Amino acid sequence: MSFIVIIPARLASTRLPNKPLADLGGKPMVVRVAERAQQAGAARVIVATDHADIQAACAAHGVEAIMTRADHPSGTDRIAEVARALNLAADAVVVNLQGDEPLIDPALLQAAAARIDADVPMATCAHPLHDAAGAFNPNVVKVVLDKAGRALYFSRATIPWHRDAFAQGRDNLPAGYVPLRHIGLYAYRNDFLQAYPALPVSPLESIEALEQLRVLWHGYPIAVHVTDAAPAAGVDTPEDLARVRRHY
Repeated sequence: MSFIVIIPARLASTRLPNKPLADLGGKPMVVRVAERAQQAGAARVIVATDHADIQAACAAHGVEAIMTRADHPSGTDRIAEVARALNLAADAVVVNLQGDEPLIDPALLQAAAARIDADVPMATCAHPLHDAAGAFNPNVVKVVLDKAGRALYFSRATIPWHRDAFAQGRDNLPAGYVPLRHIGLYAYRNDFLQAYPALPVSPLESIEALEQLRVLWHGYPIAVHVTDAAPAAGVDTPEDLARVRRHY
């Protein structure tokens, strides 16, 4: 499966200023993310940014970067602009990799891209949750699948809800109950990626604050690759940055 990776990267960050340029072993974080994408075997890896400093940092390390508009409401809109500028074929596969994932497993990019076909315009990943703390944490997004491995729903709530077991308590997960945690990595067929920004925001998306619910609400399928192991966490805070620096 041939695919390209586009990494949206903005300089503004409320919790960690200049996050894409944070040093990780002598290279900016966004460059480390691009290196992970290259390890996945992507045909092309591009950073999509609205800031000249990020473009310059990428150029200094041989990473392709394209300037985009600064007013995009989401990273998906940003990568759609870049894909459009590249004149990609309608059936080209584009992987959206966040610029704060310097420890992402390259195999996940390959797996998400492989789920795209003529009937499935979008794919993502998930992994099993084995602890009650994660299952009941609204900051941990869960997903439930149909028998074909496609998403039925994403939620911050605990889904599926184990009615009988949770009536007895919520300190532990019952035997055989394994909810899935969503991993925020996406692959798109380019024709759908170009159509996505024009889709009206859905009520469910607004309620849950989950952009992917717009896709389901409008009737498009999302395939989900389930991996056994939880991926390394991304970088959102100074504490996250310190943790990641121990790997470089």
